[in-house]
Amino acid sequence: MMIRTSKFTPSVHRLARAIGPIAGIATLACPVAGHAQQGATTKSLAAARTSEPILIDGRLDEAAWSRAAAIEPEDLHQILPVEYAEPSQLTRIFVLYDEEALYLAADMKDDQPELMTAKILRQRGANSWLDDQFEFILDPFNDKRNGYRFMVNPNGVRQEGLFKGSDQVQWQWNGIWQAEASQGDDGWVAETRIPFKTISFNPDTDVWGLNFNRRIARNNETMGWVSVNRMQTPAVSGQLTGITGIEQGLGLDIVPSLTANERRSFSPRSAASNFEPSLDVFYKLTPSLNASLTLNTDFSATEVDARQVNLTRFGLFFPEQRDFFLQDADIFEFGRIGRRSDDSPFAAPLATNALPFFSRRIGLSSTGQPVDLTGGGKLSGRVGRWNIGTLAIRQDRFEDINSSDLFVARAAANVLAESAIGVIVTDGDPQSNVDNSVAGVDFRYQNTRLPNGRVIESELWYLNSSTNGLAGDDSAWGARIWMPNNTGLRGGIGIKEVQANFNPALGYINRSDIVDYTGELAYTHRPSGRSLRSLYSGAVIERIENLDGGLQSEVLQLRLDLENQTADTLSFMYQNEKEGVRQPFEISDGVVIAPGNYSFDQLRVGIGTGTHRRFVTSVSYAKGDFYDGDLDNVNASVEWIPMPRFRASIAYDWNDVSLPQGDFDVRLVQAGMDVILSSRLSWVNLVQYDNASETAGINSRLHWIPEDGRELFVVLNHGLEDFDLDNNFHSNVADFTIQYRHTFRY
Repeated sequence: MMIRTSKFTPSVHRLARAIGPIAGIATLACPVAGHAQQGATTKSLAAARTSEPILIDGRLDEAAWSRAAAIEPEDLHQILPVEYAEPSQLTRIFVLYDEEALYLAADMKDDQPELMTAKILRQRGANSWLDDQFEFILDPFNDKRNGYRFMVNPNGVRQEGLFKGSDQVQWQWNGIWQAEASQGDDGWVAETRIPFKTISFNPDTDVWGLNFNRRIARNNETMGWVSVNRMQTPAVSGQLTGITGIEQGLGLDIVPSLTANERRSFSPRSAASNFEPSLDVFYKLTPSLNASLTLNTDFSATEVDARQVNLTRFGLFFPEQRDFFLQDADIFEFGRIGRRSDDSPFAAPLATNALPFFSRRIGLSSTGQPVDLTGGGKLSGRVGRWNIGTLAIRQDRFEDINSSDLFVARAAANVLAESAIGVIVTDGDPQSNVDNSVAGVDFRYQNTRLPNGRVIESELWYLNSSTNGLAGDDSAWGARIWMPNNTGLRGGIGIKEVQANFNPALGYINRSDIVDYTGELAYTHRPSGRSLRSLYSGAVIERIENLDGGLQSEVLQLRLDLENQTADTLSFMYQNEKEGVRQPFEISDGVVIAPGNYSFDQLRVGIGTGTHRRFVTSVSYAKGDFYDGDLDNVNASVEWIPMPRFRASIAYDWNDVSLPQGDFDVRLVQAGMDVILSSRLSWVNLVQYDNASETAGINSRLHWIPEDGRELFVVLNHGLEDFDLDNNFHSNVADFTIQYRHTFRY
């Protein structure tokens, strides 16, 4: 293996070029950094305490609600479509607490209740945000950096998540809380209970960050308590005062589970049965510091990954879905790596490249097969201004990989008004027998207090890896500045360098030996007319160069998006892509892309209907060049929810490629059918097929939640393959699992 010398000096030059414009923009921002938005005031609500029992049934008939702290209709304003305009419907919000829980409720009037959107009935796993919605944000530390987001629809279906930075939410987090709703002839009522055992908080302060909003799906209207630039985040919230004398009990959750599994292979034939207990223990050392332990961990009931089409020579990225690793996952976030704007054209692997810790590397082989975990422990939470997280896992031996001890530690201190500086360390390699470690430092800046509601974010980070057998060129660093405004001008620039031997064995890497430049400039116009809600136009560019010179990839995209008042969309896109191919690669069976420099253009047009409809469609068509040939792409999806108890969907992605070396097409089909027997009992089915592997997969999942903290899963996975490529599919593997989990909370 060739040992390369360090590129320290060129890296310094690149850093200087990147910091130059960042420093210039930061200088312009600094004089106003301490001033609030013009005309904005800090809203606060004094909490009301109750000693009376409250039944969460969606009916505010207990006497305690009449004495609750209240936010009146005149305290709310439109966020969409016209920020600070008067809402079209009346809403009253109520807040109570006792020593065990926080209670929040909303009485939401509607002069056309027959038009309310309440499609979603499935608890856990469905996108209830497509419906009418009552939502609230809690920042129990009032640090404007972290928080919880809770949502409930008119069917009482809950959805919750953890904030990651200023505006992105990790929806995979599942916390135990209660919510019910009732619908009437004048609107609907939502009633919720957030146990203090479920959330972390600072017992030394009686001031929490708090915000609310209500969504009316049929006209795409959102109204709320506090907003800036149509945003609501932990940094853009009001305050809830007077929270005192609250308890978490012992703060102990004991979660045993039993899993019975039978697996059969058909070619060659074999069968294996397994019955395994496992145990998760969660203990709050303090109200803000959590310890957890997992023994004989089993992830067999986790939902399957959605298949992806890959027409590049680089790897794909699949997100984490396992509950144990999602607990307090926001604390382990580093340098905002992986953060992208919603309209970014950049693929997730590029945005996530050089991530130092990616929990999906644990407990899965390089081919995605489950690997047993003997056990592990995690300590995470907040101590004063410090956010800390440590994770230790013992992974069993598999194939020719020895059993391994894996460790991650993360610490970040809150600095300035909304910013943080931190470090991260990882040790161990779950997919090889080579010693590996990574260490890094990051600074994350955020300011939501600029004039006219503007927001600015920036980050600067550095990482270094140590791997046996690799010496030198083992660092990565990045810098970015970003203005994520929902109205008017938005944009940003960034740079990321990943050296040839940088190896985050517990993280994610998609490309190395490169420097990655990104830039975006866009403008969102919101007309005052009744037909058009918004018009977005923007240009984005990403250029990736090899560190020893020469282009690896470049994408330039121009977009125009139009949205009407009911969230139907029409979009146009032009994209130019350049690829510098150094080594030949096989893009399809027998079709090889030769080394060379390529430039190709593509035009795309797409339409979509508002997601509140019972029949939701999205269709796009693209045509253009592809390397030294042509490509046509059709991407279509249809979702039909005729009633809350049934959902059917189908998605189709077709790429027709014509090259001098040969023609091929890539087809991906996904079809789903959900039968929702009640909000706590659902049967979810997904079929996926792609012609690249000539395999089809069936996932059928029965999920019963008899009460919060208790879950039963019955899961069938069945794989079929066209062995002879004659369009006759035969079973190759089948897997049947029954798992029951029970949370004992003290």
